[in-house]
Amino acid sequence: MVCAVALNACSDSDAASGPDGRGASPGQPGPAGAAPSRTAVRDAADTLTRAGTSRTRTAVRTVSGGTRVTVDGKGAFDFRKRTGRLTLRLPVGTSGARPGERRVVRELVTPGALYLKNRGGGVPPDKWVRVRTAELRDGNLVTGGATDPVSASELLRGARQVRFQSARRLSGERVWGYSGVVDLERAAATAYPAWRAQLASAAKGFSERSVPFDAYLDGQGRLRKVQYRFRVAGMAGGVTSTTVLFGFGEPVNVTMPPEGEIHLGRIAQP
Repeated sequence: MVCAVALNACSDSDAASGPDGRGASPGQPGPAGAAPSRTAVRDAADTLTRAGTSRTRTAVRTVSGGTRVTVDGKGAFDFRKRTGRLTLRLPVGTSGARPGERRVVRELVTPGALYLKNRGGGVPPDKWVRVRTAELRDGNLVTGGATDPVSASELLRGARQVRFQSARRLSGERVWGYSGVVDLERAAATAYPAWRAQLASAAKGFSERSVPFDAYLDGQGRLRKVQYRFRVAGMAGGVTSTTVLFGFGEPVNVTMPPEGEIHLGRIAQP
């Protein structure tokens, strides 16, 4: 998949309170501008559903051969339909790119499936590839080149040992930072039904069941930024994935490719 191509080329009893102990009731953010409860971290996916839509920026970073490798992207998502689009830029030197070029891959995220265009691997550049996310070893948390905001928020349903860290400003907005670990099996068991098989694959595919995270929520309990540090067998530095959300409520249109534009032949795996 996309990230693989890039690499080859180069306590459960958290109190339902805010950081000062006077937060909102479980599962609900406080008044606008107030610190969300720690429980709001686990409820991030539901809060995003209520928010409707957002823009996003993503980055997946690791170290390959002593060089830091980054796949970055941008896009937009509809959290009620759980669909979205991403445009990713691969590192210089990936297969199919011209010298000095960062090849661009387009992705469409849907429940249970990922569509990619210009992915390489013998697929014509004008064709899409459809991949079942549950069949990917990591549930498409990083191999697609991004942890999309739907998956990123669904992961937080498995958050444990959530601790308040600090308040800060992110792109001019006041946010509250929390750290903890995600139990992948718990996240899979409690996720939105269409995401359970995908996260169950992730629980089996990573070398450790727990994934450290840092998450930032605004005064409405909306997830504004989350960073995961995945441990991957054979990669000493692991993989760091960052997802940033902004532009809530803006119109988002995601058009699925017609069947005639989907590649049906064999796909070379990186």
